[in-house]
Amino acid sequence: MVCLAKFKGCFCPLRIISKNEDIPFDYLEKIISKLEKQDLVGAKKGVQGGYFLAKAPSKIKLGEIIRALEGEVSLVKCLPDMVPKGFLGTITKKGKYHCPREKKCLTRNFWKKIQDSLNSVLDSLTLADLIGSKGSALRRPSAKIK
Repeated sequence: MVCLAKFKGCFCPLRIISKNEDIPFDYLEKIISKLEKQDLVGAKKGVQGGYFLAKAPSKIKLGEIIRALEGEVSLVKCLPDMVPKGFLGTITKKGKYHCPREKKCLTRNFWKKIQDSLNSVLDSLTLADLIGSKGSALRRPSAKIK
């Protein structure tokens, strides 16, 4: 995402991203696929094609990127609205995990505050914040987005 943001207004082939970011090409294909499914990146096929940001960097929250790639961020298994794999407890009708110690757990509120703070920070920062003014450091391809 950082690489695509630096290539403002251009299509960027995966090979260039792979080389510039030192990410194995096969792994990068999996990453880009997840980002594309969440409408964070778009693609143009063909010789002059490549990938591009689907929205302006200032409109893409870091939380969106992380959730697209990793799923819901969770510090402890009893907080997210997902069913933890291999975790003991009961599952509600809505598919949410219910910890058997929830009512007597002394640390749940502590973890909830930290989780909420983490999500708040991730959702307050944008891709534009991440790249700052150093976005012109990479060589850019010549194909402009039309």
